[in-house]
Amino acid sequence: MKTLVLGGARSGKSRYAQKLAEETGRQVVYIATATADDNEMKSRIEQHQRERPASWCIVEEPLKLSEVIMQNMDNKHCILVDCLTLWLSNMMAEKNITEVEQQVDDLVKTVREVNTDLIMVSNEVGQGIVPLGELSRQFVDESGRMHQKLAQVCESVVFAIAGLPQILK
Repeated sequence: MKTLVLGGARSGKSRYAQKLAEETGRQVVYIATATADDNEMKSRIEQHQRERPASWCIVEEPLKLSEVIMQNMDNKHCILVDCLTLWLSNMMAEKNITEVEQQVDDLVKTVREVNTDLIMVSNEVGQGIVPLGELSRQFVDESGRMHQKLAQVCESVVFAIAGLPQILK
């Protein structure tokens, strides 16, 4: 089963995704895309680490997401990616927009090919006002396009709000 879990900040999306991963009964490979560039982000990462079971295999990879998913793909694992918008942000900081679009397309292709449980968490950022800055608008646009593409290839899409999962697909 391929699942995309969307939601705003502190919406309960990660907690819900972790619950789904545990319910598979498989060994969980948790792919963390965040980098600790400041103390606040370091604190957020530490909080997520405390909330995860110690038995999970943790892979920290801010850029090469498709490769890491393919390396861990087998019927014994459930792969949990948290989070796609941080990965996209990392990509946009490192690459030009054409390369970012190609990496997103590569991820969609990888998701299509995965033959194990895959759960992906991502922030829905396109429901507020249009941001003032060009880079911010580009990020909102690219994340929206990425979500649309992934929603097409996932069997399940969930939107979390106020800790409540809303099944979209």
